[in-house]
Amino acid sequence: MGNIDYKSAGVDIDAGNEAVERIKDGVKSTFSSNVLTGLGSFGSLYDLKPILDKYQNPVMVQSIDGVGTKTIIARNLGKFDTIGIDLLSACANDILVMGARPLTFLDYIANDKLDPAVIEEIVSGMVKACRDSGVSLVGGETAEMPDTYLPGEHDLVGVITGVVEKDKIITGKTIQPGDVVLGLLSSGLHTNGYSFARKLFFEIGGYDVNDTIPELEKSVGLTLLEPHINYTNHVFALLDAGIDVKGIAHITGGGLVENIPRILPDGVGVEIQKNSWPVPPVFKLMKKLGNIDCDEMRRTFNMGIGIVFIVDPHNVDAVENALEDLTTVHEIGSVVSGKKEVGFK
Repeated sequence: MGNIDYKSAGVDIDAGNEAVERIKDGVKSTFSSNVLTGLGSFGSLYDLKPILDKYQNPVMVQSIDGVGTKTIIARNLGKFDTIGIDLLSACANDILVMGARPLTFLDYIANDKLDPAVIEEIVSGMVKACRDSGVSLVGGETAEMPDTYLPGEHDLVGVITGVVEKDKIITGKTIQPGDVVLGLLSSGLHTNGYSFARKLFFEIGGYDVNDTIPELEKSVGLTLLEPHINYTNHVFALLDAGIDVKGIAHITGGGLVENIPRILPDGVGVEIQKNSWPVPPVFKLMKKLGNIDCDEMRRTFNMGIGIVFIVDPHNVDAVENALEDLTTVHEIGSVVSGKKEVGFK
């Protein structure tokens, strides 16, 4: 038997080094002056003092999330430049709902065989999303693990850290009957329900990622890869304007039905007004393909609403004015007395 090495076991260190070379300039472009280390350090160093000096009682907020089986759509289409955007957006939105300003981001990319060009493409989207949100991409990890992942598989996970003033944490505890539920549109599925969506389009519908369907403006694959919206600028347009936002919900897996109750205090529920926002065609098409019950659709998908604000009725105009240059605000429901549940009328 001849000499063997790590590469013969399926792990290519040189490919990892090439991937780092490809992404290092883009990653550095996200650094704020608070970042004290570059790529290659065992850990990232971030100077908190300039940030914390702006707060009386700063609270750190963190969240971790992944892109899930949306990566399979990217692989099938051979297009990886948007799933990094998805990852940053999903994580950022999860801390925005508590009023936290995102500061730093860490990513983890694992696969069966490392392809430097694919890593570069994934990170390029992440870099763009970080720059757009003022977030420093302070570190990450690539892992080449043959046999753990099937050929062509990718796993994409991220951790975000932010900060919020303790007495300005948005908890939802002041929500009361009569408050108004406002929704901002999603760009489609965002990062949720892709196992279901893939079954509907590719198994039941028999479509290919490159197929075009009259109901959709883009091909099936491009429709499903539409990037997750990052609502950082939307949320801080309201908070920086001093608008009292009582509660914010990121509408992830579970839709409006499962996510709004997470911010409701005891004794109240929410009634959503059907047809109060335009539902994207992709959801209507999936419902038709699988003959899916409306309740199942609402409990799986966001149905076109990516984030929800709950405010006093007197603040509705202020929210609309603050966001008029960014998006359209839809009044989709109201808070009522009852259990912590969401109903539709």
